[in-house]
Amino acid sequence: MSSKEPTPSNHQAIVKRYPEFMAAVDALGQAVADAGPLPEKTRHLVQIAAAAAIRSEGAVHSHARRALAAGATADEIQHAVIVATSTIGFPNVMAALSWINDVTGGVRGRSAP
Repeated sequence: MSSKEPTPSNHQAIVKRYPEFMAAVDALGQAVADAGPLPEKTRHLVQIAAAAAIRSEGAVHSHARRALAAGATADEIQHAVIVATSTIGFPNVMAALSWINDVTGGVRGRSAP
């Protein structure tokens, strides 16, 4: 992980129990990162939207932390999910925004005019 925070305890336990499997998962992640031109921040924003689509709270948390570490702002992270509303549905977006807020510390965004 590129985040400075320690990985969740469940992840650490799986790494300890299945080190070869997790090494393969990490290698896959690196291979797909190296396969194209997208910068790290953009990749994590894409992955947040994909995680929101499948309602994966853990993946939204993980990629939000990683996107922040890669230089994304809370507003960019939220926008990555909001733009997917017509594709993944309002309930999925609202759930993902709450998970993003877990990581970013609350709702951010533009103030009212």
